[in-house]
Amino acid sequence: MAGTGDLGRRIIHHRERLGLTREQVAAHADMSPGYLKYLEENADTPDTGALYRLADALGTTVDDLLGGGQERPPGRGPATAHPSLETLEEAECLRLIEPGGIGRVAFNSSRGPTVLPVNYKMQHGAIVFRTATGGAMDQDLRTGLEGVDIVIAFQIDKIDEANREGWSVLVQGPAHHVPPEEATGVAGVGITPWAGGERQLYIRIVPSRVTGRRIHGM
Repeated sequence: MAGTGDLGRRIIHHRERLGLTREQVAAHADMSPGYLKYLEENADTPDTGALYRLADALGTTVDDLLGGGQERPPGRGPATAHPSLETLEEAECLRLIEPGGIGRVAFNSSRGPTVLPVNYKMQHGAIVFRTATGGAMDQDLRTGLEGVDIVIAFQIDKIDEANREGWSVLVQGPAHHVPPEEATGVAGVGITPWAGGERQLYIRIVPSRVTGRRIHGM
């Protein structure tokens, strides 16, 4: 897909997010699967009517498909008229975060309360992410005492702005520095940090408390 433009990548992202086939999206958007394939694989933009139908089929907005508002924080739209807040069971929370992605870790650093985004994967029920050996996070998460770990928080959410729905999961637990003899096994989960660089230290969060909420319309 060397010719795929930003629109094509966003169409693919939303289609896969919803678990829909090209045929399903095309039928909802009143266009042929062949034309949808063309939009996904080529840097082109359809007419306004087709864009609105495509955005509706993908549960998003035309502005989002075209990349508008990428520099703005999510969730700026109004809340749904009658929101309902649901408490999630631990098993459901773990199911939601199981695919991995980008979450946030929160801890007390030498500079005060700190929240940082991290790419993570799940392995044997634990959250694993990478950081730089000898870096600020490495040092901040060490107690200096053998067998004593610092408890930190991990949070991830998913916001569906088009439907004014979403969920949030919070995990709390000790942050273990993965020892060198275990690093090869942990590396097998395939974590690639967006920040790049030499981030060869693996941190494992073993959940001790898992909570979550889901918000949706009545």
